[in-house]
Parts: sequence; structure tokens; C-alpha cells
Amino acid sequence: MKLLKLTVSSTLLMCFLFACGGKKEEKKESFSYEKKEVKSEIASNPNDVVITSNDAMQYNKKEIRVKAGKKVKVTLRHIGKMDKNVMGHNFVLLKQGVDLMTFGNKAATEKENGYIPSGTDDVIAYTKIIGGGETAIVEFDAPEKGTYDFLCSFPGHYALMKGKFIVE
Repeated sequence: MKLLKLTVSSTLLMCFLFACGGKKEEKKESFSYEKKEVKSEIASNPNDVVITSNDAMQYNKKEIRVKAGKKVKVTLRHIGKMDKNVMGHNFVLLKQGVDLMTFGNKAATEKENGYIPSGTDDVIAYTKIIGGGETAIVEFDAPEKGTYDFLCSFPGHYALMKGKFIVE
């Protein structure tokens, strides 16, 4: 009788172990396959750029690299929670040779123009001001090869929210 109980218990235990082990492997394979898909999609178009901003006045990138002679699509996502009147952000790409501080100071007085100085020819492209949870997209032709400055032109933000836009 003891031998029969031991055999039945062992068989049930083995079935349970094999049943649980197979499910974990399926999830792992599925997850890594999806991850590969995302990586190949991102690598397929280096001129599609996603940059995030937050409530701590930060972009997640200090450098953006794109290919010359092609369309560029910049998607700005505000991952914070604050309203655009308090912690608004935008993406502004300046022409070469434009002084970032001078531009930022001029922009701070242009609330009615989305903090872009009216009549300026210093800007290649920009997004509108967005608040927490919002997204803005701008598309433009990549400028000549070289290094350009980008910034957030909301008052005072350009001191922290800036970076290099490199066209290769």
C-alpha cells in the first residue's frame, strides 16, 4: 500500500513540475521576440527621433544624430504631470551660429507666439508648447551636415533643457 501511495505521489509531482516548466519558457520566448521586433523597427529609420521631457526640466537626450538629406521626424513626449502653463516644454532647433542664451532670453517674452520670437529666422523647426501627458511632432528636412543646438524655449528652461543636434 505504501508503495502504491509513493508511486502515485511521485507521478503527480512529476506531472506538476513538467506542466509548470513549459509555461515559463513560452512566456520568455514570446517576450524576447517582441523585443527584437521593436529594436529592428527603431534601427530602420534613424531620422525618426523620440525625445521626452519631464517635470524636472529635463530632456532624456543631450545629443541627437540624424542622416543628412532626409526627412526628420521629432516626436516630443512630456512624461510629467504638470500643465503647460506651469511646466510647458517644446523642442526648438536653431540654425548654426545662433547664440542659445540670446535666443532663450528673447523667447521668454513671446508667450503669445508659443515662446518663439516673432519674425525670427534663427529657427529651423520647432514644436508647440505641451504639458504633462501631451505629445507634439514636427517634421522637416535635415539641414546641412554639422552640429546645431536644440532647446526648450519656455522661460528659463534653456539653461537645463538643451543639447546638440548632429547631422551626419
